[in-house]
Amino acid sequence: MRHLLTVVVLIFWVTQSMAQSPLPIVKATSKTVSIRDGKDFHSATWTLVPELRPDIYHSSKLGERVTFYTDIDSISVDLRENTKFDFVILLNGKDSAFTQIAYREPYLTTLKKAAEYDNTQRRNIPKFTYAGLNDVDLQKIRKAFNLDSIAGKGSEASKFINMMDWVHNIVRHDGNSRNPKLQNAIDLIKVCQNENRGINCRMMATVLNECYLAMGFKSRMVTCMPKPLKFQDCHVINAVYSNELGKWVWMDPTFSAYVMDEKGELLGIQEVRERLVNDKPLILNPDANWNRRVSQTKEHYLYEYMAKNLYRLEVPVRSAYDVETNGKDKTVEYVQLLPLDGINQKPEIRESKYKSGMVLRFYITNNPKQFWEMTPAVN
Repeated sequence: MRHLLTVVVLIFWVTQSMAQSPLPIVKATSKTVSIRDGKDFHSATWTLVPELRPDIYHSSKLGERVTFYTDIDSISVDLRENTKFDFVILLNGKDSAFTQIAYREPYLTTLKKAAEYDNTQRRNIPKFTYAGLNDVDLQKIRKAFNLDSIAGKGSEASKFINMMDWVHNIVRHDGNSRNPKLQNAIDLIKVCQNENRGINCRMMATVLNECYLAMGFKSRMVTCMPKPLKFQDCHVINAVYSNELGKWVWMDPTFSAYVMDEKGELLGIQEVRERLVNDKPLILNPDANWNRRVSQTKEHYLYEYMAKNLYRLEVPVRSAYDVETNGKDKTVEYVQLLPLDGINQKPEIRESKYKSGMVLRFYITNNPKQFWEMTPAVN
């Protein structure tokens, strides 16, 4: 009886499969694909991953056309609210990358729904600390890269920007690169030069963070994440504290980007988030770019890419040299800022452990004041 049931199920599956229309096939000889999403053109930003079935590209440009360009072929679809357009990109005539173009709610709409925090909440999270000028490793960084000359003698803001531009120019961004074993400024720059390779946004932010610390600035590496717990893309930038302005300011070495208000004053991450939510003016520096090849627009960088990634924020508790290099019996603590709309509010403290024995401990708060609190302690 069991064998008969198996045969019946198999016949039903084959019949259903034959009844379905075959998926459109797009040919390619390169894993890299360019995408035109409405008026925006993203050159070589999509990498084929045949293991994902399907690999989904989301767009919110209702009524506009989305086109995938391989090196030898292309395919398009006009976007509607119910769009789920499936097709196959056939790589070198043998590897099938099942792909889908689907409508999604605009990232800015999702962010606006997550505007609320709890400014009165006081969670039991560790105090943030920052390595200071007396740190031997940071002194090595300052001397090795001649950071005093790079920073210049101008205002704090000009020093922040000069150092960010230097990191942006000395290493290239490669979002698909593997992380080197040693994750500190000296070794990251060395491996890029020795292997003629790039590093991802997290490693670029690591380099800039340690350079800021080496110059005596309090700095954080900030992981900016979307709403879903499982995601394929996030972004890591820097927040550096300006004593002249009395606040944290946004610096992004990957795109050599900073953000200003309508008066030209530098803004911090939380300020940018609030202005996005409340439709207040934002200005992106005009020379923001990717790898000195692709200019960034305010519309794409802030209102789409960062609107997606400003849903929740995460920083290491201790900002210092070589914080994230994997090590036995090492514990690295993080604090994550979640809006009240967040879906992973519990547990308030969680841990994960590497095979090496390294422990990652995460704390959650809904209070941006506590998250951005400036503690005087420097060690």
